[in-house]
Amino acid sequence: MNLRRALMVVLTAIAWTALSAAAQVPKVGYIATASPASTKHLLDAFRAGLRERGYVEGQNVLIEYRWAEATSRRLDDLAAELVRAKVDVILAWGTPASAAAKKATSRIPIVMTAVGDPVGAGLVSNLARPGGNVTGLTNSDVGLAAKRLELLKTILPTLSSVGVLKNPGNQSSVLQYQETQAAARLLGISLHAMDVRAPQDFEAAFATAARAGVSAMLGLGEPMFISHRDQVAGLALKARLASAFPRAEIAEAGALMAYGPNNVDQFRQAASYVQKILQGAKPGDLPIEQPTKLELVINLRTAKSLGLTLPTSLLMRADVIID
Repeated sequence: MNLRRALMVVLTAIAWTALSAAAQVPKVGYIATASPASTKHLLDAFRAGLRERGYVEGQNVLIEYRWAEATSRRLDDLAAELVRAKVDVILAWGTPASAAAKKATSRIPIVMTAVGDPVGAGLVSNLARPGGNVTGLTNSDVGLAAKRLELLKTILPTLSSVGVLKNPGNQSSVLQYQETQAAARLLGISLHAMDVRAPQDFEAAFATAARAGVSAMLGLGEPMFISHRDQVAGLALKARLASAFPRAEIAEAGALMAYGPNNVDQFRQAASYVQKILQGAKPGDLPIEQPTKLELVINLRTAKSLGLTLPTSLLMRADVIID
């Protein structure tokens, strides 16, 4: 009987120790308008960044994943789920996911990544001292959209009509489009907006572009375009349209070019914000990080397929040439 009691005491102590250890393991919430398979490389970069800082998923940090599967309609519910799961910090990819997280909680710290204009989108008050519970990284898409239009004009000097893929539900896309409109007026280019709220809208958008007789396609910053990059790039090639996007992944999938910061680098760096917050830093005191390096990626195979001869000066500026 004494032996049985002693065994029960030991087992109870082990159980309480395990529960106590589990309670001390920090929990990170992740929310994105994407599918797991299409963004594995980004999460691998984030997890690598955590490991570099001593956090290994499943050992001393847990990650709760929430996927909107390329539509922003479910983001509010998914963000609320993370709040109920009592995560210690939320990593949000893109403006819609970051906005949903901020709407869901003013208490849990939020690390945003790949957000076009966090101030313009109302996520933070300023970049140097964001205040509140949101911090992270901006990809400065608002400020680069006009540059991508200029790059298309460099390749096609007589360019006069461009289709613009955008998600009207993404506040960053709205701001990027306004900037693109201003640049188009200066360049003498007419724009034809193609609204894409969900993946099933891509076919209709390119059909509209064909009817409008556009000569090129410009994609604005939007996580959904990365999740469905094969479809987007394939439709542009099928329509024989020169296309420019913010992310290298879409050029790798077959778009003509991409210009912007590296998504993988941003996700790896997001781990540093998560580390600081888990160690007690207040998100409102952590400055928003802006990209220090921009990549120009050119798909030469696509250029040849479209019968385009690219200027040597542009090729010399490219960071990556896909041949």
